Amino acid sequence: MLRPFQPEPYIDYTKEENKNALKNWIERYKNEFPLRIPLFIDGKEIYKNETFKSISPNDRNLVVAEVSSASVEDVEKAINSAHRAFKSWANLSVEERVNLILKAAKRLRERRFEIVSLMSHEVSKNWLEADADIAEAIDFCEYYSREMLDIQRHIKGGLYYLQNEHNTYFYIPLGVVAVIPPWNFPLAILTGMTIAALVTGNTVVLKPASDAPAVGYKLIEVLKEVGIPDGVINYVPGPGGIIGDYLVEHPLVRMIAFTGSKEVGSRIYELASKVRPNQKFLKRVIAEMGGKDPIIVDSSAKLDDYLYSQIVISAFGFQGQKCSAASRLIVVEDIYDEVIEGVVEYTKKLTIGPSTENYNFNAVINAGAEKKILQYIEIGKSEGKLILGGEKANIGIDGFYVMPTIFKDVSPKAKIAQEEIFGPVLSIIKAKDFDEAIAIANDSEYGLTGAVFARDRYKIEKAKRELMIGNLYINRKCTGAIVGVHPFGGFNMSGTDAKAGGPDYLLYFLQGKSISEVI
Repeated sequence: MLRPFQPEPYIDYTKEENKNALKNWIERYKNEFPLRIPLFIDGKEIYKNETFKSISPNDRNLVVAEVSSASVEDVEKAINSAHRAFKSWANLSVEERVNLILKAAKRLRERRFEIVSLMSHEVSKNWLEADADIAEAIDFCEYYSREMLDIQRHIKGGLYYLQNEHNTYFYIPLGVVAVIPPWNFPLAILTGMTIAALVTGNTVVLKPASDAPAVGYKLIEVLKEVGIPDGVINYVPGPGGIIGDYLVEHPLVRMIAFTGSKEVGSRIYELASKVRPNQKFLKRVIAEMGGKDPIIVDSSAKLDDYLYSQIVISAFGFQGQKCSAASRLIVVEDIYDEVIEGVVEYTKKLTIGPSTENYNFNAVINAGAEKKILQYIEIGKSEGKLILGGEKANIGIDGFYVMPTIFKDVSPKAKIAQEEIFGPVLSIIKAKDFDEAIAIANDSEYGLTGAVFARDRYKIEKAKRELMIGNLYINRKCTGAIVGVHPFGGFNMSGTDAKAGGPDYLLYFLQGKSISEVI
């Protein structure tokens, strides 16, 4: 019997044994780079002549991996492999599938230092951020396993008795699922979408983010180790513009699970809506597409280091490269200057450097991101008053480092207050009162996360009712959703609000079947 679900605890890296274990892996990987990452199709590793490089954001001269690049023909083989494997995988008992997934969770725990160290190299996550990433991946395995067992045991209520008939209603899997994850949670989100598909009886073609294919392949290794059948999981790294569209449009792909930008998610949604020749179904799409997340500080809030730390962690954790990151700080005017002073002083405490050495503020993902962020900063200089940062951080390493940047006196309609930057840029906006603060927060095409700091109960309840936000936090940071505790997904152009890590997420990967039998 499984124990009740409990979130995976984080490792304490202040303990010497943990610190040394991680440092040993960080140094070991330096000697093993570049790793060779293959395709994985029908249970076989395939190394291609055509490859691309995975570069460390910490140091652009460090090649983390040489990655085999999938062609359209490879994707076709992967889809057909998944299609062939579907019948036998779907017909396995739920208990057998769950047993494999729980074994995968165990292996992830056993390989934790290894994966944390690789993540710190490949995407520039510091030790805490990387450890939280793998803890979330473990949580998805554990939580979705229990949720699937609950679905299996449960005959859906609401069926009324009819004399002389026996009526049942249950769920069956869909088929081949295309999983397209982002680079910013290179194990957690990739694992969450993949495991949700697998535990419900679907098969998967996984196209990892091009900036994090080495970390993503660790899940493939783990699933191989625990005995996943051939064809059930397939791994096809490569350029999204070529193989991504082919994967989404393919008539055998029943569902797409995507996390990434609004632009790419909207394109996937459009492509998936068109019925192709020989397609026998309407495709389902899960799309989580980012945010422009607000934090509101009311005059009734307690102004202290806790408040400032929560704002700074929300805005600058993992260099602001989270769809949940706070990019708009909305402060009522009577405490505006005091809050700004506290936030700036707390931000100045951040230490900047490579994630492998556990600085708490690290590099952005690549040269393109660095360029885009610096361009937005230049726009911001004409839209608000720059009070901190605003330039590339020159720390003596040839990496992609941008200073944590804060603008004040920003108009709610400014570009930097409306468009997702996906980097360490915080816009501070003044509101005349709490009502206007809510109106400003809602004045966005996004609606993913947000936070409200207040002690006035009336205002807290008003925020709960009126803020169009999928994940609202009261008196805490707006990042750090925990599986099974904070079901995650947003409104409007933030996506389909599928609520990853929540009690109804697996139903997206299943279809209901009703059976009536005369007795």
